Amino acid sequence: MTYLLVIDEGTTSTRAMLFAPDGRCLGSEQRDLEQHYPGPGLVEHDAEEIWEKSLECARAMVAKAGGAGLVAAIGITNQRETVLFWSRRTGKALAPAIVWQDRRTADLCAGLKEAGQEEMVQAKTGLLLDPYFSASKIAWALENWPQVSAAGADLMVGTVESWLVYRLTGGLHVTDATNASRTALMDISTGGWDQELLDLWGVPASALPEIVDCAGIYGSTDPELFGRSMPIAGMAGDQQAASIGQACLAAGDTKATYGTGAFVLTHTGETLQQSRHRLLATVAWQLGGKRIYALEGSMFVAGSLIQWLRDELGLLESSAESEELARSVADNGGVYLVPALSGLGAPHWQPSARAAISGLSFSCGKSHVVRAALEAMAHQTHDLMRAFASDGARWGVLKVDGGMVANDWLAQDLADMLDLKVERPEFIETTALGAAMLAGVGCGLFESLEEAEAMRGKAVLFQPDMEDKHRDHRLAGWRQAVEAVLLQTTRS
Repeated sequence: MTYLLVIDEGTTSTRAMLFAPDGRCLGSEQRDLEQHYPGPGLVEHDAEEIWEKSLECARAMVAKAGGAGLVAAIGITNQRETVLFWSRRTGKALAPAIVWQDRRTADLCAGLKEAGQEEMVQAKTGLLLDPYFSASKIAWALENWPQVSAAGADLMVGTVESWLVYRLTGGLHVTDATNASRTALMDISTGGWDQELLDLWGVPASALPEIVDCAGIYGSTDPELFGRSMPIAGMAGDQQAASIGQACLAAGDTKATYGTGAFVLTHTGETLQQSRHRLLATVAWQLGGKRIYALEGSMFVAGSLIQWLRDELGLLESSAESEELARSVADNGGVYLVPALSGLGAPHWQPSARAAISGLSFSCGKSHVVRAALEAMAHQTHDLMRAFASDGARWGVLKVDGGMVANDWLAQDLADMLDLKVERPEFIETTALGAAMLAGVGCGLFESLEEAEAMRGKAVLFQPDMEDKHRDHRLAGWRQAVEAVLLQTTRS
């Protein structure tokens, strides 16, 4: 038997996973990544740490497979929008990686918005003017980091999958269409870098990678890394990979991933549908040069909120304890938590918003605060559901995945608050699974994504079970809490 090796490089950790062609996960190796916060709203990674720990994990899974000769192909999936800078000559990083959560370019984006540039950016990219996307981060680095601006023709810029492929192959500079579509530099109608966008941000085309399909053999690993070469045959940004892993392969299919942040994608087929309600249009995947599109809503803070309650506030011993605490009280006690720790994402797009806990009284304890944090996931998702419906993309069944939804209470709360069936696969690491499916298509193990869908396996269904009056009461309290945060943002 031959295997599929996936490198799943996330925001707080990187890992490698080994899959059999039937979808069984045969092993996993993970390393934590250190988050660096050099100032308020600033989030960075050490690019060399990303490479070294990803390599360690991959080597462990190659050993698990019995050697590189038994690996049919490598698939890569990654945190999107995070951008890295390195030397063409040495292959080494020139600066820290600026992470997708970073807010340092809020003023730059606001200035371009005031100058009337957002309409052009959205028409070409499907995105909005927000610090979330890669282009403003590149522009900032070229302006503020001398080692980047002085590199000239030696400068190479890319998102995480580009960095990993460059290091794995010893010099191949490519990006897949899903990651390219998140930079605000790609015209997602034509599939190429756009000169007007490059000029807007001051980004040199010579530093950027070639845009390629999400499946196909791009190149092979340096034989010195694993003892022999292995083909790299699949790439997609983490949310698109999760959508594929959830078998969202037909128009209307919808998935939500609850990881560090939370991201909802609804498949719109070959039609590029621009949102009228501040959702994002994005590339779902590209195969054979043909792009399939999706609408996306992004929530910047999800699992990282529980991590913050645990590590910074000391309200939890472990993340798993959140379910027990939520069940220990009958309701939220009037407490609402708006998790704008990195601003508010869709549909509000307020990068300067700050988190708030409201409704506290002496009758409230930590269980109410923790429950309010978990409830915020369903509340934010409900806001997104309304925006999707307003754009004509109504949800039927919501397919959920990510570490947070291992929590049965949270999965049921989503079903209750959305008044929808919620489907959770037994194997919830669908981001890695989607990358494995792409690699399988790319190396010829499968003829199509539809054939690779068999890797997904069984799923558990959560049915809505909440009275309308209770749902309406909670949503009214949530709207009041969000409006207070937005009002404070406009005053500051």
